[in-house]
Amino acid sequence: MNQAVPKAVFDWRPVALLLTLLALGLPAIASPSTWLTLTVAGLAMGLIIFVIASGLTLVFGLMDVLNFGHGVFIALGAFVATSVMGGMSAWSAGSGWAQLASVFCAMLVAFGVAGAVGWAFERVIVRPVYGLHLKQILITMGGMIVGEELIKAIWGPAQIPLPLPEALRGAWLVGDAAIEKYRVLAGVIGLGVFAALAYTLARTKLGLLVRAGVQDREMVEALGYRIRTLFVGVFVVGSGLAGLGGVMWGLYQQNVTAQIGGQVNVLIFIVIIIGGLGSTLGCFIGALLVGVMANYTGFLAPKLALFSTIGLMVAILLWRPQGLYPVSNR
Repeated sequence: MNQAVPKAVFDWRPVALLLTLLALGLPAIASPSTWLTLTVAGLAMGLIIFVIASGLTLVFGLMDVLNFGHGVFIALGAFVATSVMGGMSAWSAGSGWAQLASVFCAMLVAFGVAGAVGWAFERVIVRPVYGLHLKQILITMGGMIVGEELIKAIWGPAQIPLPLPEALRGAWLVGDAAIEKYRVLAGVIGLGVFAALAYTLARTKLGLLVRAGVQDREMVEALGYRIRTLFVGVFVVGSGLAGLGGVMWGLYQQNVTAQIGGQVNVLIFIVIIIGGLGSTLGCFIGALLVGVMANYTGFLAPKLALFSTIGLMVAILLWRPQGLYPVSNR
């Protein structure tokens, strides 16, 4: 007698946690307009962090690689954007559509350059240490240090401005709340990246092959598919996403330094640990939680802002030690 395979039940508790945090923020902040401003800003910040962290969680979840050199691709993307937007200064001074085009061109070029460097990084640094987590940590951290010095050699050690184009400055007023234009754009891009990753991994043949290769590499290779090539492609996409996130973070900060990747690495790892190592959905929810918590705490108790995200991580791990959406095959 055939028995139907039960469908996996989606766990709504992490989503409920996010909604609870948003709901508690309103009475704590008291002013609805201030709450709306902080909430939109926090969600946008979380989506920027998600774009940056998604590449790392993708690489770890599908390749089991702890890449502590992820920060160099973030910095590379940000510096590439300064060169591209500087070279398109006439566009930046043109119409609003021309200014947006210059930003999107910078993002595309940064994604491509970071992906290309990621391909070389995987071949030279990561490939010899597959399956050796301690060596992965040490050698990729060394790669990040070397990468930062190369960035200084190319662009110089000084801080470089990355100003927002005029079309993305300012805010829209919704009642008394101010919704910054750039944060809305960053939120749309972040949602687009999440939708693309979720669809590719869950609904396409490519995603099926990659996930099958994680479960049983030998069987997939016996069917004639080159899993190594697929995994290299995953690493390239992960590096490219870090470069894209670097552009978004640089525009958020409006300046870049060679250490920009290392500075944001702490937030990245907090998000990945909260979400569950290797979980794209967990990374998404975790990034939103971190962004909202950082903004609320920064407004209510600025002295505690630096510790709020760490406290959030500790509280969630006490509740769910494996993170919000642990990967079952890990």
